[in-house]
Amino acid sequence: MASERETRRNDPERTKEDILRVATEEFSAFGLSGGRVDAIAEKTRTSKRMIYYYFGSKEGLYLAVLEKAYRKIRTLEADLELAGMEPVEALRTLVANTFDHDESNPEFVRLVSIENIHYAEHMKRSTAIGNLNISIVRTIADILERGRREGVFRRDVDAIDLHMLISAFCFFRVSNRYTFGTIFHRDLSEPETYGRHKQMIADAVIAYVTNG
Repeated sequence: MASERETRRNDPERTKEDILRVATEEFSAFGLSGGRVDAIAEKTRTSKRMIYYYFGSKEGLYLAVLEKAYRKIRTLEADLELAGMEPVEALRTLVANTFDHDESNPEFVRLVSIENIHYAEHMKRSTAIGNLNISIVRTIADILERGRREGVFRRDVDAIDLHMLISAFCFFRVSNRYTFGTIFHRDLSEPETYGRHKQMIADAVIAYVTNG
């Protein structure tokens, strides 16, 4: 135990990442009000005092979790290097990335759903989240502009509207999978269904922007 405490003192970034990982699980399951800092401290073998030292408060930790979740998907998008692709390929790649991200990160979907229940009350206090999400709008706007310039995209589409269209389908599959699955007796994570839906949203987006 002594050596573990020494490791934490010598590697504060690793400690913070560990706290954020566990806090993500806690808050995505119980929200800000239901999440317990005591439980996070116990699972990370730290203390409430250490958590508050790093993040200031429970709400500070919660906002750090939200910021990390958005930073993750925006970083994934930046790594795609879409500016070097043809417009149609870039848009298909972006759709596929969003689809796979939401499927692989259900805690992100739950966190955003919980925050919507509270009218983004806590998110409004974060300047980082707004700044983080400027990048995806710029990326889509660039793809659309290049596509229109090359005569591939014929419809005049607002970048935020298109971002919402892509996000809505990908998000819904994860946020509503249990109710939808119960009502229609369909497992949305089943590989054949997953592949079909991934192709469907990409085809729908491309058809929308290419048909004026």
